[in-house]
Amino acid sequence: MKKNLLVSIVISLVLAVSAATLMADAAPDLPKKKQTSLALYLTAQEAYDHMQAHGEKTLFLDVRSRAEVNFLGMPTVADANVPYMELSEWFAFDDKKQHYSMDVNSDFATEVARRIEAKGLGKDDAIIVMCRSGSRSAKAADLLAQLGYTKVYSVTDGYEGDKAKAGDHAGQRVVNGWRNAGLPWTYKLDREKLYRVAAN
Repeated sequence: MKKNLLVSIVISLVLAVSAATLMADAAPDLPKKKQTSLALYLTAQEAYDHMQAHGEKTLFLDVRSRAEVNFLGMPTVADANVPYMELSEWFAFDDKKQHYSMDVNSDFATEVARRIEAKGLGKDDAIIVMCRSGSRSAKAADLLAQLGYTKVYSVTDGYEGDKAKAGDHAGQRVVNGWRNAGLPWTYKLDREKLYRVAAN
């Protein structure tokens, strides 16, 4: 009897350690600003691969501002640009961050719901959100989780990637990301995918 109890305890401990290891592998070592409440993450390459395999059952949203999409292009496999944040109306400058301020898009949740419905999906289908480098997409994912969406993946390296910390390209976004990975993107924007563009 004692031997069976001991075997059961050992098996339970092995299973617990295995589960903890799997959880650690599933949650990448990300800066706090890139972490989400759902803890669902993809790299740019993984997001592309996912769309190739499951695009009809996934909504892929580029949540960068319209200005970013206009001047830097957009992934060809993204379903839509729905900005999580936009440049402030009066282009206020943030001295601390050393760039123009951005405000949360009050229409974000409504537009996501419209895009989900238009694609014939629901709150339990996969949504991929991507911004410049993974911070805004994390906030967008958290908001969508609060609204009841259950499978929201944040692209951790974003469209432009992270900044190099050293070398000739220190401070430039050359480390990873959609464009640096050579994934398909275009400057030719599809009107149907753009935020608040009325049809002719």
